[in-house]
Amino acid sequence: MDVAAVLRETMWVIIKLGGPLLVVALVVGLVVSLVQAITQVNEASLVFLPKVLALCATLVLMGPFIGATLTDFMTALMDRMVQTGAP
Repeated sequence: MDVAAVLRETMWVIIKLGGPLLVVALVVGLVVSLVQAITQVNEASLVFLPKVLALCATLVLMGPFIGATLTDFMTALMDRMVQTGAP
């Protein structure tokens, strides 16, 4: 079992699953900050609710993709372990 290949695949799965969530949080944070700058309402707690709602919506929409990706990755990883005879 090539450890470098497994690590590379693991990092790719992390990027595929975490990237969209980070992008959504970044975009929502920028939009809320822009609105706060325009209206001159500088309240730190105003950013929290829109981010939480956007991340929850993203998780709901990406749920099947996340589940399928993790299932495929773990199946491939376990198959590699069985092929090499690892306990």
